[in-house]
Amino acid sequence: MSADAATPPSGSVSDTAPTTTWSAGPFAVPNVSGTAGTVSCGNAQPCDDYALKASVPAGYDAGHSLRINVRWPDSAADFDLYVLDADGREVAASASSSDPETVLLPAVSASYTVRVVPYVPLGDSFTGTASLVANSADPPPSTAVPPTYANSSAPDSIKDAHNAGEPSIGVDRATGAAMFQAYTSTLKVTYDGAGTATWQDNSANAGNGCPQGSTTSLDPILFTDPATHRTFESQLAGKTALTCYTDDDGETWTPTGGSGINSGVDHQTIGGGPFTTGQPGAVTSYPNAVYYCSQDIADASCAVSRDGGLTYGPAVPTYSLLDCGGLHGHVKVAPDGTVYVPNKGCGGNQAVAVSEDNGLTWTVRKNPSSTPGDSDPSVGIGAGGTVYMGYQNSDGTARIAVSHDKGKTWLYDQNVGASLGIKNIVFPAVTAGDDNRAAFAFLGTTTGGNYQDTANFKGAWHLYVATTYDGGQSWVTVDTTPTDAVQKGSICTGGTTCGQDRNLLDFIDVTLDAQGRVLAAYADGCTGTGAQNYDALASIARQSSGNTLYGAYDAVVAGKHRKP
Repeated sequence: MSADAATPPSGSVSDTAPTTTWSAGPFAVPNVSGTAGTVSCGNAQPCDDYALKASVPAGYDAGHSLRINVRWPDSAADFDLYVLDADGREVAASASSSDPETVLLPAVSASYTVRVVPYVPLGDSFTGTASLVANSADPPPSTAVPPTYANSSAPDSIKDAHNAGEPSIGVDRATGAAMFQAYTSTLKVTYDGAGTATWQDNSANAGNGCPQGSTTSLDPILFTDPATHRTFESQLAGKTALTCYTDDDGETWTPTGGSGINSGVDHQTIGGGPFTTGQPGAVTSYPNAVYYCSQDIADASCAVSRDGGLTYGPAVPTYSLLDCGGLHGHVKVAPDGTVYVPNKGCGGNQAVAVSEDNGLTWTVRKNPSSTPGDSDPSVGIGAGGTVYMGYQNSDGTARIAVSHDKGKTWLYDQNVGASLGIKNIVFPAVTAGDDNRAAFAFLGTTTGGNYQDTANFKGAWHLYVATTYDGGQSWVTVDTTPTDAVQKGSICTGGTTCGQDRNLLDFIDVTLDAQGRVLAAYADGCTGTGAQNYDALASIARQSSGNTLYGAYDAVVAGKHRKP
């Protein structure tokens, strides 16, 4: 492969001279070869290479990282960033639509090639910066007793038991049933007094009222409103969404008008909660708002339903590509009606798009301590409105931050995987109960490096849950699958460019039951005996002991006895 040289063509960083910069351009010809997998460079596919050498004392990486940024003037343009080691192997990449693109690497002595690819250059130039930066100090882990979890999986008799990538989950707090959605199947999971799970296929179909529910899917999603007990099931189908809801845990379903968005193409999400006071509210007896959001080519939009999800009003843009990358996480609604849609890349940070007027207008609020990641972030909202945002940082680590003012400022940003040696994570999912209690679920591995390197990455992935009982000041993290990896080898988050290691697709989900037990929905990708078999078995990790996210019920779960 060939590539152009930057100006200057090389540079170095050290503990005494920690920063170097370079630039290149302008670029007129785009290079989109990365969408097919490996980036190609040549006369018709331009790249720009910069030779970077890092020289630091032994042990320097314990408190420092190597941060590499590329930025450009026109936010409508897009450059992608790749870092290769001395042997030409990719060790890090940032190929989103963020400006800047950022990667974090361990601060060790090494030689790199920093490759910048003009994906949509629009005649723009870029500036690159490599810096050795001090890592923020994390507080000590929580001293709380770690909760424990019991795992169950769907039986093979269920049609989509092994086709459960990117599941979502809700709990009907009136009946205790967990509703699990993946692909075209909606599964009802009930637990007896001993915690034994029974799985049942209650998918929407022509026989139970909603023929559009289980016919096709490009991006399935489910949401159960904890106050009204209504469960929504939606399938993204081309330029529309096929949506149904149930008020009896899937025994019968009601078809709806879909979504209110005519051309969303990816990452659909449904959420709901109270209306904001002082603004137009419900028009039927159903008390809560229902929000449908989806990413389109150049922006993302949300539409609100005021009649319980039957119909939706016009879609309103939550942000454009001038603000954030198109893809987003799941919409969540606070007890006061504030609406949050998280995003993994907004001008070099991760952020939440926030509406305080029932979806009429939106404001993007960034977490300045964060850097863009490959997985969508997630928010959980406590009973008093405290927001917990869990995310995968650009160095692959599991971080979470707390906001008491609707995302305007963030506190306690920390790595909750460090105590267990977790170096890479994907699929953040957050939920909250009492205002000072929250849980952060993710897939993680103690193996560092490029976890998307199919040929060379050999890490074993597990499902972890971190819990706070003090408002996010400290967290206790547990491996919920300690004897059974959920994936071995690489996990690709690159969409349709991936191979067989995309079996888990794009996300997992987490929720609470009426007593505050945490339930994490995931796909088990490693069910063969010692094998890397790329399965996607529908699975739930349910809290079995320890304090819950509702303090009033701690004794019920921790002591395993009924509350008087």
